[in-house]
This record gives sequence, structure tokens and C-alpha cells, in this order.
Amino acid sequence: MSQPVNADIRAFIIENFLFGDVDEAPADDDSLIENDIVDSTGILEMVSFLEEHFAIEIADPEIVPENFDTIAKLSAFVTGKQKSRERAPVGA
Repeated sequence: MSQPVNADIRAFIIENFLFGDVDEAPADDDSLIENDIVDSTGILEMVSFLEEHFAIEIADPEIVPENFDTIAKLSAFVTGKQKSRERAPVGA
């Protein structure tokens, strides 16, 4: 798993949902939803951040807990999207 992706996602969460409190930062496998770190509005903010910061596109059906519930899942999802983009033919 890509540590820079993890670090960028963690920094976004700390800054936007924890008001900069690094002591409250979740572990990679802590549920962001069950621990009330993000709600549905927060998920939408996360989607915007991921699309802009990592230059990926996220389809509505991809916005599910299997992709968005933990930092580890978010990182794996972003890394997968980046690899798919790299393998796509030019102009696809």
C-alpha cells in the first residue's frame, strides 16, 4: 500500500474532520463511519478531495463503505484507480 497516499488521506482527514487534532487521528483500519469521523457530507467532501488531489474519477456506485470506510480502504481504492488509469490506452 502506498504510504504517500495514506499520508495525504490522513492529513486531509485530520485537517477537515478533526480540526487539526493529530491525537485523534484514526489508525489505518479504524472505521471512519462507525467512529463518527465522517458522515454522508464528509464522504462527499472526501470524494471531491480524492478526485482533485489524485486526479481520479469516482463513479457513484464506487462510493460504498468497502472503498471509503477506513484510511487503508481509501488508500487501496485510490491506488487501484491510479493503476487503472496508467494501464488505460491514451484517450480512453
